[in-house]
Amino acid sequence: MAPHSHEAHEHGHDHSHGRANGGQAHSHAPLDMGRAFAIGVGLNAAFVVAEAAAGLWASSLALLADAGHNLSDVLALLMAWGAAVLAQRAPVGRRTYGLRKATILASLANAIMLLIAVGAIVSESVRRLLHPSQIAAGVVMVTAGLGVAINTATALLFFRGRDEDLNVRGAFLHMAGDAAVSLAVVAGAAVIAATARTWIDPALSLLIAVVIVAGTWSLLRESFDLAMDAAPRGIDVGAVREWLSGLPGVEEVHDLHIWAMSTTETALTAHLIRPANDDSDAFLHSVCEGLAHRFNIGHATLQVETDAAIACRLAPAEVV
Repeated sequence: MAPHSHEAHEHGHDHSHGRANGGQAHSHAPLDMGRAFAIGVGLNAAFVVAEAAAGLWASSLALLADAGHNLSDVLALLMAWGAAVLAQRAPVGRRTYGLRKATILASLANAIMLLIAVGAIVSESVRRLLHPSQIAAGVVMVTAGLGVAINTATALLFFRGRDEDLNVRGAFLHMAGDAAVSLAVVAGAAVIAATARTWIDPALSLLIAVVIVAGTWSLLRESFDLAMDAAPRGIDVGAVREWLSGLPGVEEVHDLHIWAMSTTETALTAHLIRPANDDSDAFLHSVCEGLAHRFNIGHATLQVETDAAIACRLAPAEVV
């Protein structure tokens, strides 16, 4: 810290679930998400086994592709669930933030796994387009129909928490996408049964791959951003800076940083130049409360500097 700091740190630990400026909330996930993860993993793991067996028996690449997709979702749910458990561990030793970052790394790993699965699906789909084979359309329709029911039910488990936690949102998007894909497989099998056009099956697999990429890209991008300590989606850094600059007595704001401690918690550090700082404790408390309620930033560290003539070495915009 700069030697002329008159106030070192003040931490706001308001873990409100409210939102600010219409942005995404980054508060603690609902307490019953563990139960939702357990049910989701159990239902989908059982369905993956059934769908893969049906796909092999019916010689349906669309079913096998969907089973592979669902398997990656089961692994994604397990990783997200495990990361949420790790995030609850208290800080210890050198891990002064605990293991909260595990939730972000799990989200990033899930997105990468899905894209790897897409590569395998596309490769096999192209091979089947070049060498079509007969499928048991009735078996495909029944199995995919069961998938619609299971994936819809699982998506609903995560519906309530989808706006509060990136991992929960990822789980919801995966399950909702799976339900749509399974519905497309049902429709495709019906067309094959009516027309005997077997190329529809691998074509559907390619469509599934497109759906996976479309649904995963935003998750990958946001997970990567959070892993690189970017401000969470929905938090306007410019608006935060403007609000801090407009506080009573504040003449300048510099060294402002906002990042995600986990998929549910946001932190901020900033230096404020405030020459008249007689009410320092009350001011710091008020600012931290404001950051929590206006922007859902629950962990704020502020340094107040009272002499603008003494340059802070972190003041230049290019210095981090």
